[in-house]
Amino acid sequence: MPATRLKIFISSVQKELAEERHAVKDFITHDPLLSRFISDVFLFENIPAGDRKPDDIYLGEVEQCDIYLAILGNKYGWKNEDGKSPTELEFEHATITHRERLVFVKGNDDNAREVDMAKLVSRASRQVTRRRFSDISGLVREVYASLVECLENRGMIISTPFDDSVCDRATLRDIDNTEVKNFVETAEAAGRLKFKGSRTPKTVLKNFNLLRDGRPTNAAMLLFGKSPHRFFNNAQVHCFHFHGTEKRKPIASQKPYEGRLLEVIDQAVEFVLGKIDRRVGTRATSIQAPVEFEIPIPVITEAIVNAVAHRNYRNNGFIQVIVFMDRIEVWNPGELPPGLTPELLRKPHGPIPQNPLIAEPLFRVKYVEKAGTGTTDMIADCQKAGLPEPDFEQRGPHFVVILWRDWLTSRILAELNLSKRQQQAITYLKANRVITNSIYQEQYEVSKRTASRDLNDLMKKGVLKKIGTTGKGVQYRLIKGAIKGPKGPKGYR
Repeated sequence: MPATRLKIFISSVQKELAEERHAVKDFITHDPLLSRFISDVFLFENIPAGDRKPDDIYLGEVEQCDIYLAILGNKYGWKNEDGKSPTELEFEHATITHRERLVFVKGNDDNAREVDMAKLVSRASRQVTRRRFSDISGLVREVYASLVECLENRGMIISTPFDDSVCDRATLRDIDNTEVKNFVETAEAAGRLKFKGSRTPKTVLKNFNLLRDGRPTNAAMLLFGKSPHRFFNNAQVHCFHFHGTEKRKPIASQKPYEGRLLEVIDQAVEFVLGKIDRRVGTRATSIQAPVEFEIPIPVITEAIVNAVAHRNYRNNGFIQVIVFMDRIEVWNPGELPPGLTPELLRKPHGPIPQNPLIAEPLFRVKYVEKAGTGTTDMIADCQKAGLPEPDFEQRGPHFVVILWRDWLTSRILAELNLSKRQQQAITYLKANRVITNSIYQEQYEVSKRTASRDLNDLMKKGVLKKIGTTGKGVQYRLIKGAIKGPKGPKGYR
């Protein structure tokens, strides 16, 4: 029996999903494998009836658990004075206290759910992988697979990670020796490698833990293989370009890239750069005129590198890089490590590589950093360029990074028929992100009434969104993207 055993908190609407809750608890406590590692499964029913209160949410129990497991159906349940159900409050507390969260959703028809439950399902799916089920046997299968994965991630069940596993049917003859040599030279030039002794490809691979019993690992083949696609059908990056803001035919252009990871990263970045706007400067400081892209190159590269380095290679899906009129989306088959949320990516955090044997060579050639600053650097670079901050979302089995383009171009602004003040306000917002009525008055020397009229007009035209309702706390922000409506651009985010 392991020294430390886990506690699970099961959350759901009490009346609607009682049978499902009891089935999950019964399965976990009687399964020969799971019962070895899980000591307690907490249900609402565990509390004696005499001790229960209508407004008890048991947030203390959530905080004491190791794994929070939510089963979501159609009903939202009883609401407190703030309009929130126990299930939503428990989910929020599990998020705030960094519990590992598993979410299981009953049924595929989201339109059948009560409005607040549909919102909770959507919100949860942006943060963690949600797994759907139709009946109790399906729920039990999904719970079992998820808990086994949790135990593997915690090192309680030992299994060989994908990147450290021997590549089936591969030998050293499948390694491109020239690529290994180029890697060493590039890493040394970057100042991140000082190689002593033999530089044979076999020695280099061995020093980076890319061999097992003399055979290449999956990481070795993905990084330095002659033909990685022979061994991995899913190790591709599919790039798409759409002229609008939705995935809708006709597709302007598309390109699947497959090969060694470093090559695929470079090709995907070049695809994006070929589709977005650029500005050519003057030769005042150098012989070659500088080129500045609308989204900084490091931001684009970081998003694609992260997808390649951190994806779940056991998933059969592909990485997708999609260029829309107003944004770029990078879809990565996988999810964040336990305890890390999209919100925490916006703050300083330590590195938690999903595939450390892939991430290490990428670090040596300056494709990634080990400080965990990648996402915060992306945010800072976008702010410096006057762009909205990137968004990070979990959408089902995919982790998605959204890079917003500056859709408020001079052509769009001309179509909106804005005053000079309003145009200046947009420039201000691109640099400062937030404006208030009082700031508007001060910046452009106008009355409160005039400022309100200008700001309301910008909201009607789909340029601004209002944060707050009344008083000094009201702020205005630029809407991140736009769709083309029958009367011009219309904001949608």
